[in-house]
Amino acid sequence: MSEKKSNRDRWVHLRLTAIEYNKINTGFKNSTKRKLSQYIRAVLLKNPVTVYTRNQSFDDYVSAMILLKTELKAIGNNFNQSVKKLHSLHHDEEIKLWARNHEKNHEEFLKKMEEINHQINQISDKWLQE
Repeated sequence: MSEKKSNRDRWVHLRLTAIEYNKINTGFKNSTKRKLSQYIRAVLLKNPVTVYTRNQSFDDYVSAMILLKTELKAIGNNFNQSVKKLHSLHHDEEIKLWARNHEKNHEEFLKKMEEINHQINQISDKWLQE
């Protein structure tokens, strides 16, 4: 026998204080429920509610790594374009100019690598303390 899907056709009206509402809303925002009504129904019916737990130091780490990844990708693209240009050069003067430009990209790359190492060390220190 298949069970019939029942429509929710009963309304419950409830008044809350601002403090009570904020408490419920905070619980909802930390849960995986998409709608406030789903969260309240789960709490009232004592169904399990999955909540998110956040680690701020990890969030900071991920944000920093995403930014660095974007910057490193741009540097890598510049490097690839430089190498393609080098293969097309025929004059010594053009090659010297390319070498000077490449040196700037190389210095930029090394600075970003130092920044990555610094960020990783900072996050590692935070995690080891916790």
